[in-house]
Amino acid sequence: MRILQIALPVSDVAQVGAYFSDMLQLPVNGDSVQIGWTQLQLRAAGSDPVGGVHLAFNVPANRFVVATEWLLARAPLQTNAKGEAHFTFGDAWASESIYFEGPDGLILELIGRRRLPASDHTGPFHGSELTCISEVGLPVADVSAPHALAAAALGLKPLSPPTPHFAALGDDEGLLIVVDATRAWFPEQKVLPNARGIEVRVGEVSPGELEDRSHGWRVLSR
Repeated sequence: MRILQIALPVSDVAQVGAYFSDMLQLPVNGDSVQIGWTQLQLRAAGSDPVGGVHLAFNVPANRFVVATEWLLARAPLQTNAKGEAHFTFGDAWASESIYFEGPDGLILELIGRRRLPASDHTGPFHGSELTCISEVGLPVADVSAPHALAAAALGLKPLSPPTPHFAALGDDEGLLIVVDATRAWFPEQKVLPNARGIEVRVGEVSPGELEDRSHGWRVLSR
């Protein structure tokens, strides 16, 4: 699956756009941020809350060390209760991650997935090497319900065995991170998930739609 577009409510379109341009070196055109094949469409939040939104950016695994150095020059990393900031995941994930806070309390992640192709780039990292938004967090009251609906509506399967509180639906290129709305985000576990007003357009899946009206988010494929 590929996440092609995300409509993201923000407190200030110009300020958030400037963050992605100046801090993360991404091309910004008005209210649109381009991250590889994903378009992040910024819109004024209005009555929608901001904060607690999780997005992950794919980094070629062979560039993850220099990407970490690049990010450390721009933002502090989030840590878990043990003070750890770098996380390696085995089994179905085959990846490593670092987390940082963006504008409006965004929970952002750089993730290197070892199954994806390596990069030909050398030297210092640049934000243009981010290949896509590969994860978007979606809070729900009951994780098992959208898990089943996503399979029926979009043909999505879990990347790893779902738990009662967490299901990652899709593949290395794109995942819907469906989480219990009462489960605070890893690694700091201080902020509850939010996706109100978010609309996600995906590709390379069956045509369909997935929606949670109580938490205010929508996923669609055409």
